[in-house]
Amino acid sequence: MPKKRPTTIPEYISAATPAGQPHLRELYAILKSVAPKAQEAIKWGNPFFVEPRFLFAFSAFKAHLNFSPATGVLVTFAKELEPYRTTTHMLQLPYDEPLPTVLIRKIAKHCVKVVRGREGESFW
Repeated sequence: MPKKRPTTIPEYISAATPAGQPHLRELYAILKSVAPKAQEAIKWGNPFFVEPRFLFAFSAFKAHLNFSPATGVLVTFAKELEPYRTTTHMLQLPYDEPLPTVLIRKIAKHCVKVVRGREGESFW
């Protein structure tokens, strides 16, 4: 019988690989503190924060997590992100390395600022 799919972010974290749970809990706490009024949801199987548009999401894998802020936000931090694996839409963070909490908080705050400034635009 298949497992019940998570419907909340804490359930999602609890269902993740034990090696990743500390990083996921820490990331969740950072994002929640930066956007305390954001709606939390599981969309497409991953945790999302929406206020009222997409702010950020994350996803858990066997050996890493992906942090995905709103479109275009990571470009602003390209220099600071050079040591990490990135695409235009996500930052990959391995579980066997410390979470760059200061950088994540900085990116998340910038993301909230950008999204709130685009309220009249179509955004995700």
